[in-house]
Amino acid sequence: MRSAGTALVALSVFVSLPAYAGGDAAAGAAVFKRCAICHSVDPGKKTAMGPNLSGVVGRKAGTGEFNYSPAMKDSGIVWTSEKLDAFLLKPAATVKGTRMAFAGLPQPNDRANVIAYLATRK
Repeated sequence: MRSAGTALVALSVFVSLPAYAGGDAAAGAAVFKRCAICHSVDPGKKTAMGPNLSGVVGRKAGTGEFNYSPAMKDSGIVWTSEKLDAFLLKPAATVKGTRMAFAGLPQPNDRANVIAYLATRK
């Protein structure tokens, strides 16, 4: 009985963890290839479609060298892991009026891995 109770407690903690907890940056680099069509993570590199995401974790949304939508500039978001997780799940629902034309990453592991990867890119 005791091991079953311990297993249930461990499972409940695991289920309640945010999607980005324990992300794998190497796997995130592979997932990010889908994002690299529009975004770069190389410091200072400009892209034609989307903002550079180098150092995005901890940055205020809508700042940096890019023509952000008014919605993004006025969102008041700071890109924490939690906010990135929500945005990567459903960009248009997280920032209504965003110009980012991407449906989102539905798989929690993909989001966790991308966030872990972005955290390494400064």
